Amino acid sequence: MKGGPNIYGHRIGILMIHGRFPRPPGAIGNAESFQFPVLYHVVPGGTGEVVVRQASRLSPNSRQLREIAAPWIEGARLLEQQGCRAITTSCGFAILFQDMLAAAVSVPVWSSSLLLGSFVQRGLAPGRKLGIVTAEAAAVTPSHFTAAGIDPARCAMIGMEGCREFAATTWNDQQSLDIDLAEEEAVSVAQRLASENPELGAVLLECSLLPPYAAAIQKAVNVPVFDFTHLVRMAHDAAGRRPFPDVS
Repeated sequence: MKGGPNIYGHRIGILMIHGRFPRPPGAIGNAESFQFPVLYHVVPGGTGEVVVRQASRLSPNSRQLREIAAPWIEGARLLEQQGCRAITTSCGFAILFQDMLAAAVSVPVWSSSLLLGSFVQRGLAPGRKLGIVTAEAAAVTPSHFTAAGIDPARCAMIGMEGCREFAATTWNDQQSLDIDLAEEEAVSVAQRLASENPELGAVLLECSLLPPYAAAIQKAVNVPVFDFTHLVRMAHDAAGRRPFPDVS
């Protein structure tokens, strides 16, 4: 066993959005969401306001975007130094940092739940669409689709705009959460997405705060529902394969 890191037993590092709002099980910022240890790094200044709203208004090649990405890159390097074998973030909008993060470290980086989008689309029959529930639809740009490899023509998108409890925590950093109300909001938004898009074939929850409500959403819309926790689990399992039982 070789030394080097200060901490052991983890494979996945997660770059965390900065905020003090509650994160129930299922949210990527709650370690109980996973059946394995993860190592977190909270990105200084990396709030949802900055990553979702400010970064989305910038050119992908701009100096300003590189400045916003800089503390995320530094965090990825710190996680690599602590022995992480793969790295994710906790915000789907961090897809804009994907290339910069991947180039900064020697371990794989899968920055966003949106990276699941092209995988899901390939599994859908012609004419079926991927529905994306995002924290803020107004902030999604063609750059996000391009970075994730998603075909926007085969997408139906809806945002959590107008959801009071979601906004109070996500944007205003409210330190209390009415989980029942938050679930009602998420389910209502997904139901609206399904009713407006009868060709819906699957749903992808962009925001890492929505997985706690994934089961309720699936019950309401009756299609496969993907989210950030799938990405983390897949990365974890790939980064540390275990042998299958020996039946010889």
